[in-house]
Amino acid sequence: MASEVTVRYWAGARRAAGRESERVTAVDVADLRAQLQRRPELAAVLAASSVLVDAVRRAEDQPLEPGAVVDILPPFAGG
Repeated sequence: MASEVTVRYWAGARRAAGRESERVTAVDVADLRAQLQRRPELAAVLAASSVLVDAVRRAEDQPLEPGAVVDILPPFAGG
């Protein structure tokens, strides 16, 4: 069953999405990725990003719980 979750975008993902966050309905992490990758502006950055659900990396087939917070974290450069 699909659940409504909050997707938060960080750094380059935020620029690509054009927003800080949004509500999305998805079954699992793979479904969420597939939906977001349909948006050309997000596809490239999402391919290189980590996806955390409630601050934990989850398996792609992990069902999403209603109200979960999903963070899209592109690679960060640092020194």
